[in-house]
Amino acid sequence: MDVTQWTWLLVGLSFALYLGIAIWSRAGSTKDFYVAGGGVPSIANGMATGADWMSAASFLGMAGLISSMGRDGSVYLMGWTGGYVLLALLLAPYLRRFGKFTVPDFIGDRYYSNAARVVAVICAIFVSFTYVAGQMRGVGIVFSRFLDVDINMGVIAGMAIVFFYAVLGGMKGITYTQVAQYCVLIFAFMVPAIFISLMLTNHPLPQTGLGATTGDGTYLLDKLDGLQEQLGFAAYTEGHKPMIDVFAIALTLMVGTAGLPHVIVRFYTVKKVSDARKSAFWALLFIAILYTAAPAVSVFARTNLLETIPGKSYAEVPSWFKKWEHAGLIAWLDKNGDGRVQYDGSGAPFAPAPGAPKLAPTFDEDGTAGPSGERLVTNAPTPSTNELYIDADIIVLANPEIAQLPNWVIGLVAAGGLAAALSTAAGLLLVISTSVAHDLVKRTINPSISEKKELLVARLAAGVAVCVAGYFGIKPPGFVAQVVAFAFGLAASSFFPAIILGIFWKRATREGAVAGMLCGLVFTALYICFFKFGLPGLGQGKVEQLWFGISPEGIGMIGMLVNFAVTIAISLATPAPPEAVKDLVERVRLPRAAFGEEDSGPVAH
Repeated sequence: MDVTQWTWLLVGLSFALYLGIAIWSRAGSTKDFYVAGGGVPSIANGMATGADWMSAASFLGMAGLISSMGRDGSVYLMGWTGGYVLLALLLAPYLRRFGKFTVPDFIGDRYYSNAARVVAVICAIFVSFTYVAGQMRGVGIVFSRFLDVDINMGVIAGMAIVFFYAVLGGMKGITYTQVAQYCVLIFAFMVPAIFISLMLTNHPLPQTGLGATTGDGTYLLDKLDGLQEQLGFAAYTEGHKPMIDVFAIALTLMVGTAGLPHVIVRFYTVKKVSDARKSAFWALLFIAILYTAAPAVSVFARTNLLETIPGKSYAEVPSWFKKWEHAGLIAWLDKNGDGRVQYDGSGAPFAPAPGAPKLAPTFDEDGTAGPSGERLVTNAPTPSTNELYIDADIIVLANPEIAQLPNWVIGLVAAGGLAAALSTAAGLLLVISTSVAHDLVKRTINPSISEKKELLVARLAAGVAVCVAGYFGIKPPGFVAQVVAFAFGLAASSFFPAIILGIFWKRATREGAVAGMLCGLVFTALYICFFKFGLPGLGQGKVEQLWFGISPEGIGMIGMLVNFAVTIAISLATPAPPEAVKDLVERVRLPRAAFGEEDSGPVAH
């Protein structure tokens, strides 16, 4: 069978599995819909958390970033991995002890204020929609290339699938669907990685293949450095980012992880606090399998790419190049008219203007374009001699084709990419629907609403959220991993200080928390918008204007410090929280045995 047939078969089987699980585990109550009934086994919850956590950014984007940025791209690996450890140690057990359903629930009760709850709902929705845009875009990319449909149609197809099992099953359906999706995505990521590691280094494990020698006795990283330098690029293992920016991005990603509502809510789905700790261990183990392999995958792809494309005539490039070209994710512009693909370090490859589509291929009516048959792009090229554009999001998806692996492996990677994007999208959409139905309607607007009507509101909110997410998938504000990085910055600057201070500082007040979340969120959002997209009347910021050399991806660190400063200052200037709230903090933070209680059930009432 060819690639398309294998892809349809494997994607079809995986989708049938997801839909079957959703029907089997459909939610019958609000507790099922919000937290899967609170009885998910720790190992299953760990696997579901792994799938929820390893989004399209992890599966598609992270290896692509490392591949295109070299050592600088590893900051995403360090930040996301370290962030999960921070979440597991500092937040998960305490939030599980608190009980309830959501992060806004904790914020509202801990800060004894519906205003704080509403601000937390706004933050949750804002962060979740920013994050989900990258997931839906990832779905569109996979559909576009492997199933030969338009990217926008791929996004719509992904919307339909997520709508079905998120709206029908709620957290219960999503949890067990994510267990299946983890199995699909990790198998899809590791199989080609193992194949290529064996081909390049004769090591079956990509983690050890990264530091091994190739057939000619040269270390793989030394070989890649040599290929880069021959083409005029800096060595792959050489970094360019200022150390302050590396630190800022890593810290932003770490604390942003600890503030992501769709990850935190997973720890509400287990029976006991001890199960929350166990599921955190399992999740870290499952996540580590992919995260330790991603740097190797990026090096394998970059090495194969540089040995395959540069210097060849357009007629000689492999068939996969032209297939990805038709998907609009790779392009060549023959600037010097020699008919050969020039890829060098003389400058950045041509790129679209801010806010424009990445590539906008133009065609004659008969389908031809360019003197060598290349697909022309409408974007104006930079003065550099670089002729090749490669979208960072295709590195993992194109890797099996670049390495000439069997067609079934290529189809498997497509199914894995969809599993990664859909699993996280579903978790995010549930956070949005829960925030609206439970925190906004049930806890704030209409406390007397019946459970049946609340469940209906949750499903309607999920449906609307799917549609909005689809729009952002069709018109994304950046490539997958960048968009997700922005979400982490927003989470770092809004949720993380409020949660940390809420658990470990009894003096934190509602006035301080509300002001801190708003200041941190607004500051970070404005900085990102100014330097990435421009602000009305000001235009788009320039690199030399960056504060302390910190990029928009790392500004969440400053936003977090703003939040902490504002919260602490205003808390000290306002009346202390009620004694009941201080007692709640004590019960959340100290072991249950200190109060003669067992390790189950919430402490909040």
